[in-house]
Amino acid sequence: MIGVKFECVPGQIGPKLASIKKISKKIFDFHKIKEADITFIFGDDELLARLKKEFFQKNHYTDVIAFRLNEYKEKLIEGEIYISIPRAKENAKKYKEPYAKEITRLIIHGCLHLIGFKDKTGLEKKEMIKMENNFLTAFDWATLI
Repeated sequence: MIGVKFECVPGQIGPKLASIKKISKKIFDFHKIKEADITFIFGDDELLARLKKEFFQKNHYTDVIAFRLNEYKEKLIEGEIYISIPRAKENAKKYKEPYAKEITRLIIHGCLHLIGFKDKTGLEKKEMIKMENNFLTAFDWATLI
């Protein structure tokens, strides 16, 4: 079973839980993952910047951080995905994309990281973007918010 929960820091409005579940399930189903327990935390720039500094020793804003809470070899995926709502809005403006599409991309991106995909090298980034774009065509992201 794919279990999805979400939290949103005060002052921010996150996407609909039903939409988050639908997107997550589709990604995990595609990758033949039957068991997952995922929590999405929709926060602000300060929250993600603190996490980035604490866990990655980098001092800058970021849009999404995914933490796998158990070993990658385990069948059950346990994880947390943090998404910065202000960063998503900024990215949407920067790339001239609808905000709902950008939030959907970040949800997809976080799920892919929990599965084990990386984006450190140019080739890895290219593959992640390709997967994100493929999944984006499969969703009605316009109804996410």
